[in-house]
Amino acid sequence: MPRSSTELMNIRKDEIVKACATLYETMSFKDITIREISELTSFKRAAIYNYFQTKEEIFLALLQKEYELWADELEATAGRREKMTADEVAQELARSLEKRQRMLKLFSMNHFDTEANSRLENLTEFKAAYGKSINVVENILEKFCPNMSKKDRQDFIYSFFPFIYGIYPYTIVTAKQRKAMEAADVNYVYLSTYDITYTCARKLLGVQE
Repeated sequence: MPRSSTELMNIRKDEIVKACATLYETMSFKDITIREISELTSFKRAAIYNYFQTKEEIFLALLQKEYELWADELEATAGRREKMTADEVAQELARSLEKRQRMLKLFSMNHFDTEANSRLENLTEFKAAYGKSINVVENILEKFCPNMSKKDRQDFIYSFFPFIYGIYPYTIVTAKQRKAMEAADVNYVYLSTYDITYTCARKLLGVQE
């Protein structure tokens, strides 16, 4: 059966985003070009502009996909569990982020410029995925931490989400960065993504030692 134009568009957009993700494993945002992305797709570079007008839009779509995967995983976890203590909620949040290193790396980018260089329809789709992740976390808090008020949940969201945007630089340190910190006499203690997320979530949830 012939594919519809919408189906074909989604397949090609997904192929472009996957090519970008592959490059992002070994390259930085500034070094990746649309030409290089196109070389990993089955169609010519000019065709990419039918789906994304800027490199920023491709990266925004990649982060959107990461948000969707994270939200889906959290929903699945919540659906499997009847009860969780606040400490177990902190553990599950930490485990989920430990698996999403690409998402955390994307968080460390300059999102102000990325969003500014993306069309409104692309930004709207991204914000929907971002909003879903917030709603999923809030639903988990409402289900498993019934003593939290709506304001408590809101306070958690507006502390936890800005926090996770800064995880990557604290958990991924290059040899050059480590050497610079040693030269500057900066005391650095390594914490894994799980460690730093679990500690933060526990504190925000008021888990007692």
